[in-house]
Amino acid sequence: MLQEYQGYVLAYRLRRAVGGRVAPPGDQLTLAGYAAVRLERQDLARRLVREGLDAVWMRRLDSLSDQLMFGFWLNPAEVAAFLRAAIREGSHPALGEPAAFAALLTPGERARLGEAGVAQVCAHHLACFALAAPMLDPDGLNTAWQRVEATRPPLFLDELSG
Repeated sequence: MLQEYQGYVLAYRLRRAVGGRVAPPGDQLTLAGYAAVRLERQDLARRLVREGLDAVWMRRLDSLSDQLMFGFWLNPAEVAAFLRAAIREGSHPALGEPAAFAALLTPGERARLGEAGVAQVCAHHLACFALAAPMLDPDGLNTAWQRVEATRPPLFLDELSG
């Protein structure tokens, strides 16, 4: 779950940097807040499986998924939708430039990671953007996943270090 939270924080920071319609509503969740929303989402999903589909519950599940940015980095459809929306908002250098993506990290995170770690974090997340390409070229999905897996970063957020 810590990797998932870390992905949420970076997605939140990126969406905030892009701004406009892709900016996340509300404040960034703390780790405890994220865990509480994640548990609520998980309980609701179980209830839907157990008790059947319900329109109100489905809308709440979608709302919780959106709040958590669930699947933001690793879901090709989500990545493609984000990139299309970000481009409509005027794009952002962090969508393709490692140095601009690195600027999303705090000074403490960059120090904790070191130069090689920052490069790995940037390479991983920029590789995730390539997951959108297979929406046009399904054969490219395997290559995109290999890049994503080869660059998986360690835990490094300020919120996760004691």
